[in-house]
Amino acid sequence: MNRHGSQTKTTMASGDKAGQILMVDLTRRICRFQAFPEPALPFLGGRGFNAWFLYHHLKQGTDPLGPDNILLFSTGLLTGSAAPCGARLHINALSPLTGILGSSNIGGYTGAWLRSCNLAAIVVTGTAAGPVYLYVHEGGARLVSARDLWGLDTAAVQDRLRQMHSHEKTRILAIGPAGENQVRFAAVMTEKDHAAGRTGMGAVMGAKNIKAIVIAKGSHKHLPADTPQKKQAVKTYAALVRNASEFSFFSRYGGAGYLQWVNDFGIMGAKNYNEIGMTDVSAIDGRKLAEKRAGTSGCFKCPVQCKAELVMDPARPGDISTRPEFEPMINFGPKCGLADLAAIVRLDNLCNRLGLDTTSTASVIAFAMDLDEKGLMPEHLKTDLDLSWGNARTMETLIHQIATRTTELGRLLACGVRHAADQIGTEAAACAAHVKGLELTAYHPGAIMGTALGYAVSSRGGDYNNVYASLEYSWSKEAAIKEFGTALAVDIHATQAKGWLIKKAVVTNILVDCLGLCKVPVLSLLKSFNLEPEISLVNALAETGFTRDGLTETGEKIAAMERLFNLRHSVLPLLDQLPDRFFSGKEVPDGLTRKALSSMLAEFYQAMGWDKNGIPPDLDTPVEKKQNPAIPEQPLF
Repeated sequence: MNRHGSQTKTTMASGDKAGQILMVDLTRRICRFQAFPEPALPFLGGRGFNAWFLYHHLKQGTDPLGPDNILLFSTGLLTGSAAPCGARLHINALSPLTGILGSSNIGGYTGAWLRSCNLAAIVVTGTAAGPVYLYVHEGGARLVSARDLWGLDTAAVQDRLRQMHSHEKTRILAIGPAGENQVRFAAVMTEKDHAAGRTGMGAVMGAKNIKAIVIAKGSHKHLPADTPQKKQAVKTYAALVRNASEFSFFSRYGGAGYLQWVNDFGIMGAKNYNEIGMTDVSAIDGRKLAEKRAGTSGCFKCPVQCKAELVMDPARPGDISTRPEFEPMINFGPKCGLADLAAIVRLDNLCNRLGLDTTSTASVIAFAMDLDEKGLMPEHLKTDLDLSWGNARTMETLIHQIATRTTELGRLLACGVRHAADQIGTEAAACAAHVKGLELTAYHPGAIMGTALGYAVSSRGGDYNNVYASLEYSWSKEAAIKEFGTALAVDIHATQAKGWLIKKAVVTNILVDCLGLCKVPVLSLLKSFNLEPEISLVNALAETGFTRDGLTETGEKIAAMERLFNLRHSVLPLLDQLPDRFFSGKEVPDGLTRKALSSMLAEFYQAMGWDKNGIPPDLDTPVEKKQNPAIPEQPLF
């Protein structure tokens, strides 16, 4: 049902265009292909397919780092097609960091290479007896020993594997030492700086003894532009992206170029969210990195090409770094009180090589610095470290300690701020900025109400990019009045209509992840939360009959599925709340109160069609409405 109660219908992609599934049983060393499950077709691909699969197959009580966890790599419907910006691959499993839905998204070329082998997804179960890598090609797949690769960082292992498979065009997903050591926020990397960072999918790979996935390019053409109409649809969409008002800025500076804006806008979290904004932000303005740029790159068929290689020291032209994205710029910078641009670049690149999520890594470091300033850091954990704000040398040391888990503090921080605070003691919890165990991203929730609500309800825990509610500040008042009935919906300090606004953001983001598109062109540049250009594009290429209302219903159902999955698997109460610190203290504006958040939550649940406790109605399979719904499982093999 749509908001006005009318029935809508969507024509889904047919099974012959969906691609195959590669099923990998590590314990039995079996790799086999099977057809895309017909019941999963309505969920499109990517995030939707993964949610459907985990909802039906993952057992309650599964250990996230045990053999029964299921790890999925799934392409979106448009990934690897002729569509501009169709490069994304979605990774899901039960998260070792949060204990609920682990979910991360990665760009580059690996998703497109999978599609070139006529593969829509890889489903990994069990645990290998020793280190392996998975080699995938158009004709099959096999597991290969990776004992000689274990211990290499993400750049080194990719270089080694490219040499080993030099006769083929390959793309590689890999983990570093952090994943091998099962740091609970370890990342999966491809190339030097494309990361599936959040929720610890690299730790799941490490626990399963998978060092890498090597994908050899195949010959399959997925949804090609093979008619004049399809070619025109591709040309039209690419022109929309290139003509977007911020296209040139984003192509030149990437996300790193927006630090001054977010600081001036008054929503930047600083010093572990004890402050909003940074007085000397000009010192780390990412636009300064343009003069260091040695080359640009980006994802498969993306016109933006927002990645950049840097030469930070002209005396060492062969020493190449990669430009950090928006989140690591803020997280290693203002969140940790660091105002050294070169140090931020160095720390970001170090995390990429070791295979660490930069957001959680910077957050646990900021947490430690906050504890130290407040006199709450135990001396036996601190040892000889100088944990004062902005100490780049200490930050680098802690990154190594976290990745290798060689010190007591490193092992503690490697489990995330929620666990670390629990171990250190009650007072430490006041410094732990997380929701459902996932460390928060760059925006300060006390300064921007829609984002505060988005943090509280995100299906993977406290995270902006999973909800990506940029319409809160990018849509006009006129658009807000038309969509939500009030211009206050796009007033960042107001709480009115934020439940409906975040519902729209949640559903739209799910659909973008299902289509395999990147959120930068779709939501940041085109501000396309109604997905009208994207619907035209997919209908042309896939010869589908999608409608806006029909896709909205699909997104709502996937959101409900993710929610029910979390209710089933969460050991702790599944609270849509923010840390206490954001409801008191000098840094919090008047807007964010417990009453205000409760009101926004109630409106969000209403908008989603969930009950007052945030529990969705039954899906196709009858589900008892309780804390841990029991859902019948279906066989994997």
